[in-house]
Amino acid sequence: MQQDITIEREPPRQPDVIRLLELSNTYMASLYPAESNHMLPLEELELSTVSFFVARQGQTVLGCASLVRHEDGTAEIKRMYVDDAARGLKLGKRLLAALEEEAVAQDISVVRLETGIYQPEAIGLYRKAGYSEIEPFGSYRPDPLSLFMEKTLQPGDVLKKD
Repeated sequence: MQQDITIEREPPRQPDVIRLLELSNTYMASLYPAESNHMLPLEELELSTVSFFVARQGQTVLGCASLVRHEDGTAEIKRMYVDDAARGLKLGKRLLAALEEEAVAQDISVVRLETGIYQPEAIGLYRKAGYSEIEPFGSYRPDPLSLFMEKTLQPGDVLKKD
């Protein structure tokens, strides 16, 4: 089943992608208060500084993730989400690999992220991929419900998509 799954750059303003983003919003709202949710709205996902990726099986949207380039030469992972129906397909790992490949292609060597403490699967994925905990970065402030992570990339370090 994994062989017919594609991950490509696509615009976020598509009905099935918007549905997935809304599922993500609902899920995050069930875990964290509004002040601890730091999700980019659709309009910001459309900016030229954002590379937005969609995982599909045929026409079915299974997941998404974006890489946001910052002026300081770093990038941030935002809006990574996999539909419940696609859990177990290692899409998180594959989306992360696509984001890291994009970062390397754009000569970005430091990728950061913020995730919530009640998402052990995501935290495990990032740790296994070589991300380490850091202090809050950019406009983030300390939050006991947030975990901040970073990875320094080199061209040979990009995750394998197996």
